[in-house]
Amino acid sequence: MKGLIALAFFSLFAVASLLIPVPMFPGSWFCAVIGQGIRDYVGVLSAIFNGLFYGVILWLLFVGISRKLEE
Repeated sequence: MKGLIALAFFSLFAVASLLIPVPMFPGSWFCAVIGQGIRDYVGVLSAIFNGLFYGVILWLLFVGISRKLEE
């Protein structure tokens, strides 16, 4: 169940990063650090980085809150 929640958070932020025309942190920062060799894939890589970053943060919050509620 928790894996499904993590996948949902990742998907939500990855799709949002693809649809929003403004570069979002940290995806745009990671792509800038990687360099100019990935110019064709900046949008997709930025969305993946953002999905991982924000998805993990929200998943950790979800796990923490669910543990508190179980107690």
